[in-house]
Amino acid sequence: MSKLKTYLAACQQRVEAELDARLPAADILPQTLHQAMRYSVLGGGKRTRPLLTYATGQALGVPESELDAQACAVEFIHVYSLIHDDLPAMDDDDLRRGKPTCHKAFDEATAILAGDALQALAFDVLANDPAIQTDAAARVKMIAALARASGVRGMVGGQAIDLAAVGQALNLPQLENMHIHKTGALIRASVNLAALSKPNIDHDAAKSLDHYAKCIGLAFQVKDDILDVESDTATLGKTPGKDQDRDKPTYPALLGLAGAKQKAQELHSEALASLINFGPEADLLRDLSLYIIERNH
Repeated sequence: MSKLKTYLAACQQRVEAELDARLPAADILPQTLHQAMRYSVLGGGKRTRPLLTYATGQALGVPESELDAQACAVEFIHVYSLIHDDLPAMDDDDLRRGKPTCHKAFDEATAILAGDALQALAFDVLANDPAIQTDAAARVKMIAALARASGVRGMVGGQAIDLAAVGQALNLPQLENMHIHKTGALIRASVNLAALSKPNIDHDAAKSLDHYAKCIGLAFQVKDDILDVESDTATLGKTPGKDQDRDKPTYPALLGLAGAKQKAQELHSEALASLINFGPEADLLRDLSLYIIERNH
């Protein structure tokens, strides 16, 4: 895993610089909005989704320089979702990435607008960024893929299901359906945007990568649920135990803690099986799958 740690550090440094370059400057009007956007995006986070975009590119032979815009687009969508998820009308959280949430550092109206602006910026990047080397048709497919992953058929739809499920008893298929949308869709988009950046990609390879992404997307949520039970504020950078306090359905609540850990391992194994036809060029994807279920925050 030492190779992965080196790769993670290098990619996190790279994507931080690329995000910074694509965000509006803090001293440009409207200054408070731009400051809130930069506050929420920069200086923290695992950058799992951009890392998956770059690692998928490595598996397919697509240079990182041709994936910077796609990596930033998925991270902008992710951060917008975190800003809105933390609002009092949603999860009402005070901490995110070890610092006050956007609506606490600024105010609720500014936080809502910052999230809205980041969502729009993500699609502007996919439509216009010169770093993307594909043709216009591939750009349109990327925009469509990210829109689908972000909207009612993806993240937003999953969040609506999640809010409606508070206090409800969900079975395992219902819980998985919720998280395939809420968490998994954007992780799948992170992989699929890289696949769409490979001209004439083999259909079977694209299908295998999508299944890999589906598995690790669910595994990511299972591990999040486990950490919400086992971890602490200092390690997580946010308040643990919120799901239990709000009586939200989780994998540990449904399967028990041991059962949830077993589920994460099973999803990791299935993700690795999806990459059976890839060689060493996909080792970073394999390592990232393990990292997702072994992380401590």
